[in-house]
Amino acid sequence: MQTELSNTLGAEYAVFGFTPFPAVAAAISRAGGFGVLGAVRYTAPDELKRDLDWVAAHTDGMPYGLDVVMPAKKVEGVSEADVEAMIPEGHRQFVRDTLARYGVPGLAEGEASGWRITGWMEQVARNQLDVAFDYPIRLLANALGSPPADVVARAHERDVLVAALAGSARHAVKHKEGGIDIVVAQGYEAGGHTGEIASMVLTPEVVDAVDPLPVLAAGGIGSGRQVAAALALGAQGVWLGSLWLTTTEAGLPSPKLVEKLLAAGSGDTVRSRALTGKPARQLRTEWTDAWDDPAGPGALPMPLQGLLVAEAVSRIQKYEVEPLLGTPVGQIVGRMTSERSVQAVFDDLTRGFERAVDRINRIAGRSGT
Repeated sequence: MQTELSNTLGAEYAVFGFTPFPAVAAAISRAGGFGVLGAVRYTAPDELKRDLDWVAAHTDGMPYGLDVVMPAKKVEGVSEADVEAMIPEGHRQFVRDTLARYGVPGLAEGEASGWRITGWMEQVARNQLDVAFDYPIRLLANALGSPPADVVARAHERDVLVAALAGSARHAVKHKEGGIDIVVAQGYEAGGHTGEIASMVLTPEVVDAVDPLPVLAAGGIGSGRQVAAALALGAQGVWLGSLWLTTTEAGLPSPKLVEKLLAAGSGDTVRSRALTGKPARQLRTEWTDAWDDPAGPGALPMPLQGLLVAEAVSRIQKYEVEPLLGTPVGQIVGRMTSERSVQAVFDDLTRGFERAVDRINRIAGRSGT
């Protein structure tokens, strides 16, 4: 599972693992992949610095990267309070009524929401980069597409490659024009924010559209044979996120959520705006159903929805309110049937990849005789 891109970045395998958990990111790099730490949940630079210190000390010198969420167009002068003021009272009441209907307790007095995501805000993301560029990161990825031009230039000055996620060939071409180095072709099956094109169709379209830029395939990949398929479609690696959620290193704080993930099938996810305001694939729950119900107020656009539901999501997670409890995850959740270490996942990926390649070689050998 080596490609030109993985060799350039110094990774043994062309497996890029996105995760919000520092222990998982470090374990991915130690196992020979390329760990990418998601920064969106860090609201304070000191918190990110603490975890990057930990990652740097536990990767055994192997490469790693950072994923941020920031818009391509620079926006200044908008505070979190300004955005909060835009949230309609009717939507706030809908949240209160929904939580009351399921008997969700409130947070303790003075307890802050642990899920409050403000990393989408321009200044927050830039503060994260001020921290990150003091570390030997090899890759900067942006979940919202191409970062602002000055951020791309700043990364390149430090020999950091820049990756951007795309859900269509048209978006991928825009990323190429924006000067990024790697396109992540994220298919419909993927967890989190996705487009509407399946990976089998999207990956070769993006590969052709941005040639010679390297492409990583994302969405619906959780086995070695799926990695082999992605490389056969022209990708120079795979971008995996959901698969790490049930690893032992992730240590999800909610046993009930782990149980739900392990029990879920590939048809138990939904693309919903309930979490952030943009379509994001996640476990289908009574919470997503409430927001997707035409009788409800409907989700607000990003970033309003994320701020609106932040405290509610924290309460649901803290008290493990099973009917409402969910998380972003892709359709590959159907293969996530047991808790395993990151190393065990890699062992399975490499063995499956070797078997798939051997099988294709046998087929090709027979067809050529």
